[in-house]
Amino acid sequence: MCVTILPPAPRPCAFCPYGTDVPSGVWGGVEYARLPLYDRPTYDQPARLFSCHVHALGDARARVCGGWAGCHDGDHLLALRLAVVAGQITVETAEAIRDYSCPVELFPSGAEAAVHGVREISCPGPEGRRAIDKIRRARADLT
Repeated sequence: MCVTILPPAPRPCAFCPYGTDVPSGVWGGVEYARLPLYDRPTYDQPARLFSCHVHALGDARARVCGGWAGCHDGDHLLALRLAVVAGQITVETAEAIRDYSCPVELFPSGAEAAVHGVREISCPGPEGRRAIDKIRRARADLT
């Protein structure tokens, strides 16, 4: 497999589900449900990298989510280990993910990010609705 996923951006995207300043209800319930799965012990985590929502997988600009890299300990991420072996990322990208230091405040766990995210999922506030509109304009493939 060729290398397809880049390291995280210097800072998470403006609508990162891990960001404490991101409005609640921006993403769908399925997306928020994925966040706490990476809090589990390594053997019980998803095998798939958590990519940034700015670019679709397969896009040459696709990268690992900065919030995911900043929230979770890369030394204990099953997906990170498997991605190197599968050739999805380089060893250098894996090291960049492990060493990533996030410049914005993140929730301390995927579970806490998910609780915040779903709080207004059925009725996002004005900031959340604006965020959803911006995301839809940028990523027509997301519903």
